[in-house]
Amino acid sequence: MTTRERTWSIAELATEFEITHRTLRHYEELGLISPERRGTTRVFSKRDRTRLALIMRGRRLGFPLEEIRRIVDMYDDQPGRVGQLQYLLDQISDRRADLEARRRDIEDSLAELAELERRCETDLATLRGSRAVPARSQDTPSRTTV
Repeated sequence: MTTRERTWSIAELATEFEITHRTLRHYEELGLISPERRGTTRVFSKRDRTRLALIMRGRRLGFPLEEIRRIVDMYDDQPGRVGQLQYLLDQISDRRADLEARRRDIEDSLAELAELERRCETDLATLRGSRAVPARSQDTPSRTTV
């Protein structure tokens, strides 16, 4: 480009980040990004685009918007980049702990389901062995008690 800094329209950023115009307007309402207004047109700067990239990364990692705001805003304000990075490290640690706990919960649930399935199969085999019990078809609902 010439002396002017590259800018993006709402449509360009929405396409690039695979989000809706409404999402971009929502982030603007929350003060996460602050595009320049030229009449009714929003004009996004390199800073807005960078902040949007950080917002999207934070969302993918499961951070709530308020935490993302704190992290992104710290870059511009005190305590600056060092404070921002330390805060981000703390947030990463908390998020990792939360995800690990969820993983344990999922593994526990899967183990419970496997045990229930094993018990049901054993009970079904016993019932089939003691008397003629037809195999359950896809259409017949299961009536196993837990």
